[in-house]
Amino acid sequence: MLTLAKSLIQPTMRQLMWGVASRRWTTSTLLHNLAPTSPSIINQLLSSDISSKREIEQDITPALDRKLLQLSSKTSLHELIRQYVAESGTVLDVFLPYESQPAISRRPNLVDAADSTRNVITVAHCAQFGNAHKITLSSGFALNVDFTSKENTKETLIVTCAHTLEEIRNSPLLLSMPSTQDSKLKQRSGSFIVTGSGNSLRVFPVSRVVSALPRSDLMLLSCEVPEGALNTLPVSPYAARRGTDIEAHFVTHGKPIDDGWSPWIADTWGKWHQGKVVGYRDFGGSEAEPGTYDALSHLLFTPLPTAGSSGGPIIDKESGAVVGVMRGTLMDNRVEGLRGWGAPSETIFETNHYVVLDVQITWVGV
Repeated sequence: MLTLAKSLIQPTMRQLMWGVASRRWTTSTLLHNLAPTSPSIINQLLSSDISSKREIEQDITPALDRKLLQLSSKTSLHELIRQYVAESGTVLDVFLPYESQPAISRRPNLVDAADSTRNVITVAHCAQFGNAHKITLSSGFALNVDFTSKENTKETLIVTCAHTLEEIRNSPLLLSMPSTQDSKLKQRSGSFIVTGSGNSLRVFPVSRVVSALPRSDLMLLSCEVPEGALNTLPVSPYAARRGTDIEAHFVTHGKPIDDGWSPWIADTWGKWHQGKVVGYRDFGGSEAEPGTYDALSHLLFTPLPTAGSSGGPIIDKESGAVVGVMRGTLMDNRVEGLRGWGAPSETIFETNHYVVLDVQITWVGV
């Protein structure tokens, strides 16, 4: 843990990192400069001089709040957090197809607004204790894998960021709650997958955390979803080259004044923003290049993502394959300023096997 903490803190001495997950509170909250990965790291960051904070008042989405707070989940947040810790680094016995050049039928439709609610979904972590509640939101997307749970039910695997779960994990509200659910005390907690909009809004409880890479701010959730409710996205095991044209799904909780935004899940708005891959960094903050032995730990891109976009896909505009997962923004250097910040898609394969030419190969990363 000490080695991990050192490697995570070291880059922030030169770079300012901002998580962009939507913090949904009934009061204002502090947004830390690094997406948290464990309580020990959080404490070190908060006590250090490199920690930079700012207070942000977040908009509330009443329609989605009311919907989520009426629901209950068989798997509490306490149990999901236990699984998140226990399953960190787990390689699943499933096979993720090699789709660096997906067929036209597999490429996501980025024009149809209704299809966007099935391509990219909202992941909500909720806790309610008496009249107080806390909800953290992020984005996510489904993987094209056949996964069977321990209960022998066919479930869908969702990729999302981990720092929104870390945030609610360390919230005073959840820490004050007993680990057992009690409806009489209005004590509920759980995580949910939200898709659709308006009358077609649908919410599905997360059954478990099956794998996680806290250092890369990624986790895989298992959820029982009816067939056709979500579109799975093709994922490339190869890093996109510098200058690659991309499209990334941004989210906002208020109607924007600029063009191109469409109503998304509940009363949020979504837009596929065009941009470019501008480079990579390793965990030490040094420049890294695809096609070498460099560790591609951080993907930098333009433009800057909005709050709530964390966990959403970064798609190669030409091929239609996912080449990264958004995490936030990062201070590249004094000249270039802030950059969009993500995890390369090859990181997803560290939790799976992948199939190419009918030969099963274990992806071990770099």
